[in-house]
Amino acid sequence: MRVVVLAGAGKVFSAGADAAWMAKMADYTREDNLRDARAGAEMFLAINTVPAIVIGRIQGAALGGGSGLAAVCDIVVADAAAIFGFTETKLGILPAMISPYVLQKIGASAARELFLTGMRFDAKRAKTIGLVHSIVAAADLDDAVESFVRESLSASPTAVARAKALIPNVLGRSPADVIDLTADAIATQRVSPEGQEGLKAFLEKRQPSWHVPTP
Repeated sequence: MRVVVLAGAGKVFSAGADAAWMAKMADYTREDNLRDARAGAEMFLAINTVPAIVIGRIQGAALGGGSGLAAVCDIVVADAAAIFGFTETKLGILPAMISPYVLQKIGASAARELFLTGMRFDAKRAKTIGLVHSIVAAADLDDAVESFVRESLSASPTAVARAKALIPNVLGRSPADVIDLTADAIATQRVSPEGQEGLKAFLEKRQPSWHVPTP
């Protein structure tokens, strides 16, 4: 698996909690809620740690957990008309399960405003705070996603997986504290089969073996 595209099946990416589920949840005990919340948290963790590039294709609305799904994507391409919002507090609940990933993306200052008010915001604001990487017209959404897919398929699969795993281990730490970690990471990759193949391909002026040609 090299690339994952996460997309909504209908007119919206994800409008948040399903109404039928919300009605069912109203009768949950605290223990029921804890089991449900842990399952949700494990889902977000699983997406966040997929050893491949995850591209979010956002159309329509991405509200509540929908904006959380955008936060666990590595690359997010949004329709210019898309609407985002961490709307949980409007329902009397919290954006708790998604908070580690959203904070990594948008920082504490934006989270204070958007988590606490539950306000909705447009794609332009989402890009400004780092939740979205590219904004295009709805008609160009698939082409823009495909462009990122092609870029992703030109990168070494093992390098992608290891670089993705490296980010949370380095984030927030001083350069001096991660010297051993980063030196070991690059040394290990350099002597790996793909590291060696990439070097040979560069010297031989050819595409590496993992490169997928553009149609």
